[in-house]
Amino acid sequence: MNRGFYTILTAQFFSALADNALLFAAIALLMSLSAPDWHIPLLQQFFIISYILLAPFVGAFADSNPKGRVMFISNAIKVIGCIAMLAGMQPLYAYAIVGLGAAAYSPAKYGILTEFLPPALLVKANSWMEGATVVAIILGAIIGGLLISPGFMGTALDNWGIADSISVPKFAIVIILSLYLIAAWINLYIPRLPIDHRMPKRNPMFLMHDFWHSFRLLWKDPLGQVSLAVTTLFWGVGATLRLVVLSWAAVNLNFDLTQSTQLTAMSAVGIAIGAAMAGKWIQLETSIKVLPAGILLGLTVIALIFVTNWYIAAVMLLLIGVLSGFFVVPLNALLQHRGHLLMGAGHSIAIQNFNENIGILVLLGAYTLMVGHGVHIHWVLGVFGLFISLVMTAIWRRHRDDQVH
Repeated sequence: MNRGFYTILTAQFFSALADNALLFAAIALLMSLSAPDWHIPLLQQFFIISYILLAPFVGAFADSNPKGRVMFISNAIKVIGCIAMLAGMQPLYAYAIVGLGAAAYSPAKYGILTEFLPPALLVKANSWMEGATVVAIILGAIIGGLLISPGFMGTALDNWGIADSISVPKFAIVIILSLYLIAAWINLYIPRLPIDHRMPKRNPMFLMHDFWHSFRLLWKDPLGQVSLAVTTLFWGVGATLRLVVLSWAAVNLNFDLTQSTQLTAMSAVGIAIGAAMAGKWIQLETSIKVLPAGILLGLTVIALIFVTNWYIAAVMLLLIGVLSGFFVVPLNALLQHRGHLLMGAGHSIAIQNFNENIGILVLLGAYTLMVGHGVHIHWVLGVFGLFISLVMTAIWRRHRDDQVH
């Protein structure tokens, strides 16, 4: 790994740390404004909608400019979103601005790996990137929780004599804004590389046509198809299971929301472990071999129905995380490799984000529908676990003989 990669990794860590802490600060800000309860789950929808609506444009933008510069601009947009929250803009709309920056950032942060590193190092690089992101998720939850705590930060503001000048949520946003500024500053030190997929035209109609052409091309490519299918399934199921586990822990373990949230951190730790295992043992050429781990993941989810001891629950969630990290990291690397060869890595990551976030919206919608109809959480777990195993079995049977080249 070269110095440029570690610069990218450090910038990603600070940006992801701010992203995850900001979610808690935005929720706290909504609550301080006495916003309706339904605004809180709506926050995430406002955030991810940019990934879908801007998909035809952000990939082309990332591939047509130095990706370090794109990452700097994206973090600058996130800073603008934070400033908008501080200035009094409705938190949902301000958080959507942050989502816009995140949508532009993603194709650059992953696409740049294919420019800096040879294919043989992509799985290892992705394991580092996922590990750093998971650490940022865990620390972001801890830091975000401390920053919005009336007992901790409220007392600190009183001691500093500024409690009457700024609320706890807004002070938290100021701290998080500084994390984005650090990430943007680090982006300036990412070495510039030649642009090898510059767009011939920049008008919106051409970009949309180019996106749909790339979309079809990647889905028709056997290796692109398997990597897109797996990553779409992973993120859709992952976002949904995060909510499912909270309800399951309340029923099976009698946990309150705080305890359930802390328990879910075990899966994040597992993802970091699984990503490290993949980086050590899986090569790009053998990335298809990890698909059976996805089948086992679905069966493990079903097994949660019978767990009533929190020690066993923690181990099971850790295992779910390990299996997830182990099979998704090599497929991420494969998608970047195929996308770089076919159309430019930025394009392929934008298409990946488009598919993944539609998957999140669809599966969250399915879960919402089941909850609305009073389906017991054990049936929900069974349906989702069976869905994962069946889909991964179908993908495995279709693609197990594919050769990576």
